[in-house]
Amino acid sequence: MSKLRVESFTVSIDGFGAGPNQNLENPLGVGGEALHKWFIPTRTFQEMHIQTSPETPGKAGGTTGIDDDFASRGFRNVGAWILGRNMFGPIRGAWPDSNWKGWWGDTPPYHVPVFVLTHHPRESFTMNGGTTFHFITDGIHKALERAVKAANGLDVRVGGGVHTIRQYLAAGLIDEMHIAVSPVLLGSGENMFHDINMLSLGYTIREHVASENATHIVFKKR
Repeated sequence: MSKLRVESFTVSIDGFGAGPNQNLENPLGVGGEALHKWFIPTRTFQEMHIQTSPETPGKAGGTTGIDDDFASRGFRNVGAWILGRNMFGPIRGAWPDSNWKGWWGDTPPYHVPVFVLTHHPRESFTMNGGTTFHFITDGIHKALERAVKAANGLDVRVGGGVHTIRQYLAAGLIDEMHIAVSPVLLGSGENMFHDINMLSLGYTIREHVASENATHIVFKKR
């Protein structure tokens, strides 16, 4: 049976999963890139970057250890993704055209169907490497229904952003969630746990491991 998972989603010490004022120059909001200093050096990210950027020279490298273990396991057994619109791009309102294809170039790192939550219809399209983007205008439950069907028995990963994860958390639909707490302060932005009572929603902490760059916490639904 498919599980709904959050993997490798990073928040700051003060709880923010993205900085303010997201735009083309600041995909994670102002200061948001500092959250991912644990993830970018890993072998998982470096291999993914080379796959999505064929012009990148050299062999896949990167660090191993705790951070890479968490990064790599987040891609295992995943048959579909769900993304909020901000995770797909900086465009707001109606789609002006079909030119924007995401942050990742011609070969996104997903390689499976991806369901993007939006209020504005758009036709599906397929990218190099087998990623097909579908745009869902009728809410989180419909997106999950379609993602589970597309995953064909594998799990569904919610990639974010904060608002999207919070919706699925509040509905009690997330089965397992890995949060990486990065030792940075953002001060403002999108706060993951504001007014979310994880205990009353039935979540417990099943694992916590610290590396030099982050503290990894795994929540599971009872």
